[in-house]
Amino acid sequence: MSDAKRPSVSDLAAMLRLLGDPTRLAIFERLMQGVQCNCEIGDNLGLPMNLISHHLRILRKAGLVNTERDLSDRRWVYYSVNPQALAQLREALWTFLDPAQIQARQPGCGPRMECGR
Repeated sequence: MSDAKRPSVSDLAAMLRLLGDPTRLAIFERLMQGVQCNCEIGDNLGLPMNLISHHLRILRKAGLVNTERDLSDRRWVYYSVNPQALAQLREALWTFLDPAQIQARQPGCGPRMECGR
């Protein structure tokens, strides 16, 4: 895969940090099971609504989660995984962690080299 398709290290690190939070990862795992409102997520995870809302807001701002308001009662918001963002994240991880990306190289320094150190 070309370097143009490789994710930047900083972009990948930001996304991994985002999902590296145990609460956000647990919420994301719940959403992988289908559309849910924040009260369902909170009940399943045993966490307060304000904490769930905080983490859902972060996931939504990152583009990993979609929201949809109930048409009959706009106070209700339903959350789901953004499948396009998930596919992009998966592709970025597979590209970055592809063993074919490992390049053969000899060290430029060390006891076998004359590197001046």
